[in-house]
Amino acid sequence: MTVIERPAAPATDLVRLFPDGSHLAEDGELVVGGYRVSDLADRFGTPAVVVDETALRRRAQEYVRALAKHWPNSQAVFASKSFPCTAIVRTLVEEGLGVDVAGGGELITALAAGVDPADLVVHGNAKTDEELAMAVDAGAGTIVVDNFDDIDRLEKLVGESEQRVLLRVIPEVAADTHEAMVTGQHGSKFGLSVADAVSAVARLRAGARLRLDGLHVHVGSQLLDTEPFRRSVEAIAGIEGLGEHAVYDLGGGLGVRYTYDDRPPSVEEYVRTLADAARTHLPAGARLLIEPGRSLVAEAAMTLYRVVTVKPGPRPLVAVDGGMADNLEPMLYGQRFEATVASRVGGGERYDLVGRHCESGDTLIRDVFLRSPEPGDAIAVPVTGAYCYSLANNYNGARRPPVVFCRDGEAREVVRRETFEDLLRRDVTG
Repeated sequence: MTVIERPAAPATDLVRLFPDGSHLAEDGELVVGGYRVSDLADRFGTPAVVVDETALRRRAQEYVRALAKHWPNSQAVFASKSFPCTAIVRTLVEEGLGVDVAGGGELITALAAGVDPADLVVHGNAKTDEELAMAVDAGAGTIVVDNFDDIDRLEKLVGESEQRVLLRVIPEVAADTHEAMVTGQHGSKFGLSVADAVSAVARLRAGARLRLDGLHVHVGSQLLDTEPFRRSVEAIAGIEGLGEHAVYDLGGGLGVRYTYDDRPPSVEEYVRTLADAARTHLPAGARLLIEPGRSLVAEAAMTLYRVVTVKPGPRPLVAVDGGMADNLEPMLYGQRFEATVASRVGGGERYDLVGRHCESGDTLIRDVFLRSPEPGDAIAVPVTGAYCYSLANNYNGARRPPVVFCRDGEAREVVRRETFEDLLRRDVTG
């Protein structure tokens, strides 16, 4: 097979991958959130996750406007697993979004961010007794029932009160994405099969403590086509025995543009597809929930590194001071990213951008164009707002990076860098 190697992208194409509003200064330096990127690296150190707050708010507003236009009785609920940071969640709550949590830590983060508990949606395919009790005690508006054991536990926990629930149904809809990101296929670990869902609906309706508000469906993540979303709505509406409901949570999964070749649907197109499917298949008065995560936060952030060494070879290597401890997406999902030297954007020669960790698989980006990289240069990697912070770890004793908000030329740290003392804090001695 003949491999056609792509040419170096011009600076303008690279800049478009960074948060909306990013541009080049007169001297060619990349500017994000009104702040020179090399100055950010100098001030906050590297690695660092940098969020353009204005871009984040604009994206949230896109969702709010699109839902108001196409299905007013609706709400976007941030899938906080994509970036479970208090400041991120607070920002999105301020823009009118609810919060979807999938664990006790995400729940306390959402509460610390000021979410109205009524706007909480609690997920999880294996919720523990502790997590369910936390959700009930917090007054979580909706808990998504994923299995019959959820029903058993909740009925014991809620006592004489009433808990609103949704039932997650496997729609058996295939989605074109990485196998680790599909969630609605036959045999998925999430939700109930059609037959079990019908039984669960009957049981919930017969009970007195759990109020079945409706159904939940999700087909996958990083989807670059709206057709699976449409088919998932059609699928759950066509299942005999599930009946009609007041609420339908249609999940999330809209993809984003990680590379020059990605062409994801717009928020407008995505929401319109869901609303059109709902008009065709769901009750006219139903309330719709959607759960954007990646598509809300990914493009609003970037990660900064410093070049540690440049090593010649068949394909020269540029090694940076981060890697798989702050971005596992390339290793887990084969996700492609792009990168640039912050002060020399566009053009250059081909390199493999590798991390500092003791794994041969610690390669952030293969075959990326960089212009004359040297030790000490700041390297900027765009579209790292989703799942990079979530999956950050301490491999090789790495300290998890800070999160920095930028806006109109001002910058502030909203999560500090871990210290070496933090790594020892949970040790029990004596």
